[in-house]
Amino acid sequence: MSNLIELKNVTIGYTDRLIATHLNLCLQDQQIVCLLGANGCGKTTLLKTILAILPLKAGQIFINQIPLAQWSKRALAQFIAYVPQTHNFVFPFTTQEMILMGRSMHLNWYSVPSKKDLEIAQQCMARVGISHLQSRTYSRLSGGEKQLVLIARALAQQPTILIMDEPTASLDYGNQIRVLELIKSFRQQGLTILLTMHQPEHVFDISDRVILFDQGKILADDTPATCLTIDNLSKIYSLDKSIISKNLRFIK
Repeated sequence: MSNLIELKNVTIGYTDRLIATHLNLCLQDQQIVCLLGANGCGKTTLLKTILAILPLKAGQIFINQIPLAQWSKRALAQFIAYVPQTHNFVFPFTTQEMILMGRSMHLNWYSVPSKKDLEIAQQCMARVGISHLQSRTYSRLSGGEKQLVLIARALAQQPTILIMDEPTASLDYGNQIRVLELIKSFRQQGLTILLTMHQPEHVFDISDRVILFDQGKILADDTPATCLTIDNLSKIYSLDKSIISKNLRFIK
């Protein structure tokens, strides 16, 4: 399988501080890869660097074997779609209008969405089960409904890779399960998915690979069964092993 994303000796961070250094990893076709680590370890920073939202501090990032710097914003948005943790809009966009925004990188300047774009938006709403919300104002939706809208908007980009930052954060149990099932279905339909999560049990359920972050370094990169051990989780979360064992009984 070819590498859709590859990092070579990458350093990420901000103007006033570095978050992680010497990162090396790759993402292959039709995988679900999850980044797991404590708050502040660099998961979101890494995603935003891959998306060129944040500048690369050092090293090289390749997208589909092409250096990230050679990708235009439009081409990158056609290849990779991003589902952020939250996205608050003050303007009264409807659900359908929000999802049509996912078609913007396929349009020329000054052009308007076509009948085909509208059909794609409607298909994406149906795919995530929110067709009944198409005329509702996005800002008035529940947290779970908003998350499903953001996922549908990303699908409307028709990407090869889907990057998701804590897609189940702040969702109730029902919506968490709904989103997890959607993620698994996306992989079956040919998408490659890179995401961050906080719940090891969710990671174990949906991931092909897990990358554990600890203090700016990659602690482990392997299958969930190999990575999600009591020792590893105790280290990245600074918890006693007995607490991990008590609360996550499926972990060895």
